[in-house]
Amino acid sequence: MAKPLLLFISCAIWIINSAWAATLTPYQNPILPGWHSDPSCVHVKEWDDTTFCTTSSFLAFPGAPVYASKDLINWRLASNAYSRRDQIPGMLSSASGEQEGLFANTLRMHKGTMYLITLYVSLTQFKPVFLLFTTTNPFDDAAWTGPITVPNPGYKIDPDIFWDDDGSTYVASSGLYLQKVDLKTGKSTDAVSLWNGTGGLNIEGPHIYKKDGWYYLLAAEGGTEMNHSVTMARSRDIFGPYESNPKNPVLTNRGTDEYFQTVGHTDLFQDGSGNWWGCALSTRSGPDWTIYPMGRETVLFPVSWPKGKWPTMAPVRGHMTGPLPPPNRNVPSSGAWVEASDKDLPHGREIPRHFIHWRPPPDRSDIYEVVSNRNKRAFSLKASWANLTAHPNYSATDGQTFMARRQSHTAFSFSVHVDAKLKKLAQETGISVFLTSHQHIDLSIVMLPGRGNKVSPHLQLRTEVVGKPGAKAPKTAVIPVPKHWRNEPIRLTVTGDEKRFYFLASRGSDKHFYDSKHMGSVSAAVVSGGSGPFTGTLLGAYATTNGGSSTFKSHISRWTYTPISQKVE
Repeated sequence: MAKPLLLFISCAIWIINSAWAATLTPYQNPILPGWHSDPSCVHVKEWDDTTFCTTSSFLAFPGAPVYASKDLINWRLASNAYSRRDQIPGMLSSASGEQEGLFANTLRMHKGTMYLITLYVSLTQFKPVFLLFTTTNPFDDAAWTGPITVPNPGYKIDPDIFWDDDGSTYVASSGLYLQKVDLKTGKSTDAVSLWNGTGGLNIEGPHIYKKDGWYYLLAAEGGTEMNHSVTMARSRDIFGPYESNPKNPVLTNRGTDEYFQTVGHTDLFQDGSGNWWGCALSTRSGPDWTIYPMGRETVLFPVSWPKGKWPTMAPVRGHMTGPLPPPNRNVPSSGAWVEASDKDLPHGREIPRHFIHWRPPPDRSDIYEVVSNRNKRAFSLKASWANLTAHPNYSATDGQTFMARRQSHTAFSFSVHVDAKLKKLAQETGISVFLTSHQHIDLSIVMLPGRGNKVSPHLQLRTEVVGKPGAKAPKTAVIPVPKHWRNEPIRLTVTGDEKRFYFLASRGSDKHFYDSKHMGSVSAAVVSGGSGPFTGTLLGAYATTNGGSSTFKSHISRWTYTPISQKVE
């Protein structure tokens, strides 16, 4: 009884403080399902009343994605600020860690230009770098300029950018430090400590807002795990002193039995009607926090912010209500909707914009080729020397042939047709449920020794768990490919539910779909946390020689991702 009563009281307080109680509309979290961590959002009235959000991408390429929505519920990929390999040369060679790259972006508008400031980290030389991208057309990858480097006052993370009324530019960062910067010269003042927080660990994710003569400082505390929370302070002067909100933390789900946990790393914004909203990251794990393959996702909650007062944030739940704009899917982008299915590959010569790689691939056009004609739509994947687990001596310049999309539903089905002429020992191609190079589940066709030591194609289900100490990998399942399958494509399928992934191989011919082999199932805990605490599962196709010198091409067709259900409580 305590849980429903607490939720009722929290919502009642928010409604009492809200001016929109009569116009609340129900909606469902997460608004950006699947791996979409550390969100930052901004509403741009002059760009046709559109709201834009960005999330962390770490090693994914293209990276620093920006999504657009007219109604805060239907979101479409607008662009990627990081879409060209030469924008961040260090990403082309770094391969020592699985949590490198770009994270904790902040998205802001200033005088007709959109700014995306982010953090770049390479573990080979841990010196966090603040990077700033800009654009006047957020629907075009090529329109993003930069990045330029912004001074980092130390080993700080999570940069925020803020313009004061006099035009001065400030950058805040973890530990809640603030410096004034000149974006033209690259110079900055010494960083000043603003506030020590409320005593939680890892005080980070700062954002500054100016409202009613106050500077409000928003922060995350407790670390991005089960103790995650949001706190706030304010001051009449941007450099302080700051007074703590007496009701801190202003947002958290710690200590509850809610399905949505780890709530934090929040940003606040106003919609076109002046209503305040907040976005945050959260994992759908429940208090056990053991199974959450999609990792940290983006949730939305309404905020009441009376003049001169502290804001009140509605608690994050799966089912919410708020003063939403009318439904509107008129977003001028060719990018995919975040909850959309994939029904075969689209016509054209371009790779779908929501497809990503793990690390930027080598700049060679023969690795990923699109075949699109009247009779066939397929990818041609040129096998890499490295497999998905890579190797201690692996370099990102070697390449890792893997094309993927985010898992964005609790229950789903993902399948492809694989057509490859494998000849040499260890040549392998298939599909993967991928968290990091140290945690993934692969269903493949691989050349292994057969009778008389002759190599022949086998179906293999293999799990890599080296990135999660204590996790036990199921025994690798291997069976020969039936001889009557060998002259046609083979369909590989993974179906997921809340707790497990189920793998199936079958003949590619539609009339023989019943001719199949159930390869087994694997717990989703294998790809939750561990070496991927900040990321989430990708679903994709790969091809590798497993260290062999003789490469090959794997043709991937009938790429299908089908949403089945979305658990929210």
